[in-house]
Amino acid sequence: MVPAADETSTGPQDAAPADAERSGAADLPEVEPPGASGPALTVAAVARRLGVAPATLRTWDRRYGLGPSEHSAGAHRRYTAHDLERLLVMRRLTIDGVAPAEAARLALASEVHDVAPAPAGSDDLTGMLPPARTTGPPAARRGPTGPTTTGVPTGGPSDVAALVDAALTGRADRCAALLDTGGHDLTRWWSDRVQPALAALARRTVVERPGVDARETLVAAVLAALRARTSAPPPTGAPVVLLLPVPGEPRPVLAHVLAAALVDGGVDARLVAGPVSTRHAGELALMTRARAVVTLSESATPDLSVVASLAQERTDLPQFVMVAETAGSHVPLDRSVHRSRTLPGLIHEALAAVAQSASL
Repeated sequence: MVPAADETSTGPQDAAPADAERSGAADLPEVEPPGASGPALTVAAVARRLGVAPATLRTWDRRYGLGPSEHSAGAHRRYTAHDLERLLVMRRLTIDGVAPAEAARLALASEVHDVAPAPAGSDDLTGMLPPARTTGPPAARRGPTGPTTTGVPTGGPSDVAALVDAALTGRADRCAALLDTGGHDLTRWWSDRVQPALAALARRTVVERPGVDARETLVAAVLAALRARTSAPPPTGAPVVLLLPVPGEPRPVLAHVLAAALVDGGVDARLVAGPVSTRHAGELALMTRARAVVTLSESATPDLSVVASLAQERTDLPQFVMVAETAGSHVPLDRSVHRSRTLPGLIHEALAAVAQSASL
């Protein structure tokens, strides 16, 4: 798998390899100078491990001072373990959308610690990542309506970046470890970890081998974590909430997160798969004795005909719909149909409707 080169490698001054690399020096084996805490790495070795072009590393060295600090015989400069961690910070922040100059400033100011060497014969950096360390105020980032703040890690790689790396290298076990839900609130787990990782993968252009799919690796780990979270059978007589698919759309990963969060709230949440006609929706609601129905869509023009038909057929059945902001006009207006704008709001409203129906 070959991740796309960093944006800073596009300039003409970065296109030509250095003289040392033309002469084959970049492919010299890694060496460990006396007294070093870890192997000193060549430009080519670091580029492979970070998944960037050697030209990108030269750019980061020339523009931002993020270069190798070790000198070996023959005057070839080598990257130390501290150099490597600063480069990891730089890479993670640029993946998260931080401007390269600001990312370099944070990387240079970060408190670095030695990273463990990668396994022999491996270019995978995932296992080398130290725990996330956040120090200082969050870095400012400009949003659609002005500056916003995000929790940018200034002392080390973030869990999100580690998750992206694990997915890109096909490390399902590492993804699983990073996605352990534990006792965490699922809405925060989704918004702070899963959603940013999926977005970061969507921004990257990669070349993958047959059978390798970074997004599928991540999604599989997400689903496995949610299965583990909801492995206990629902209590006898637990109220049912149906999650219906939208015709012509793949089911969003968020639907599984929502269902698991409803299970946390004492509900027997069931996701319907496959095509569902307006007739099927009514039959399913009647058969399961559903107390509420939820529909999620990520499309700008969702087909919500099933929602409209079910609202006419079952006026007593509350429905909750969450769509993209630009698709709000597609939600059918009806007293039994409620548009939810946030995941926490949808969970709260659905659980409240279930509790109200149980008291009637």
